[in-house]
Amino acid sequence: MREYELEVLERYDVEVKSTRKIRGAFFCDTNEGTMLLKETTVSQKRAPLLYLVLSRLETEEHMKVDTPVFTRDGELVSAARDGTRYMMKKWYTGRECDIKRESEILEAARALAILHIKMQRLEEKEIFTGTGIGQRRSPLEELGRHNRELKKVRSFIRNRVGKNEFEYLFLESFEKMFGLAQRVVTRMEDSGCLRLYEKSAAECTLAHGDYNYHNVLMCRDGAAVTNFEHMCVDIRVHDLYYFLRKAMEKHHWKQKLGAEIIEAYESVRPLEECEREYIGLYLAYPEKFWKTASSYYHSNKAWLPEKNVEKLRLAVRQAEEKYEFLEEEFSLELRG
Repeated sequence: MREYELEVLERYDVEVKSTRKIRGAFFCDTNEGTMLLKETTVSQKRAPLLYLVLSRLETEEHMKVDTPVFTRDGELVSAARDGTRYMMKKWYTGRECDIKRESEILEAARALAILHIKMQRLEEKEIFTGTGIGQRRSPLEELGRHNRELKKVRSFIRNRVGKNEFEYLFLESFEKMFGLAQRVVTRMEDSGCLRLYEKSAAECTLAHGDYNYHNVLMCRDGAAVTNFEHMCVDIRVHDLYYFLRKAMEKHHWKQKLGAEIIEAYESVRPLEECEREYIGLYLAYPEKFWKTASSYYHSNKAWLPEKNVEKLRLAVRQAEEKYEFLEEEFSLELRG
């Protein structure tokens, strides 16, 4: 460790026996167990809210989470001399969920359901009322913004002279992908998704905000859930949508696996019909197509990496791959 990083470590009331560097963080073997000193963007104002939630999950609900640790001066975020901000968190002996192992994917799905139940128990005690935890925008507003940006990208590309491979492919795919995007938004307007969102806002329903296989540790005595930095008030099952999408993309939308992920989650926490509808519609939206187009639009157009072309091809292909899964699992017929 560099001198100023050692200075940060010395602010904590633990004896550090050894450290091991990983990207943006250090594993620390201490007299109080394994800790992780990690670069953070969490603000001084938000850090106590994060601590409040995670410490209650750990102590009252016996959940393995990465609760932040205070410095001797009672701070949760500590800045080094170079301005880099760090947070020390409790950590666990285990390894990251292996997305190639279906058994571990299913265990992570069950862990998510357990997390949601335990979060709900804490909410019922009104522990977090008035804490100011941020709220994600409504699904209709979010997807509406995506659609407007897709149209803006198309208009921009149409007016460009000497189009590149990415731009030709985008225009070739646009009508099909945008048509799907519009159908999803229309179906969402007529669904119970907005009521579900309003209910989550009224009840201050918490969601992890970034639940994916990178943030689940497989330990001997059960899974640990980490990296709650994006936690927010949201429709709870947005976590399940996000986890399901990430896993299914890696497995080419394998229908059997998708059904098993949902079954694993529901073995712990059954889904309401409106939650199932929400997940299906969000999965149907061509998220990767929008994200790739958005990345292009906000990048340097003079140099476009070849991988962006492949990402766009993959986005179009995956939109086709998931049709059967959506029709079978969610009874969604959205083909144009």
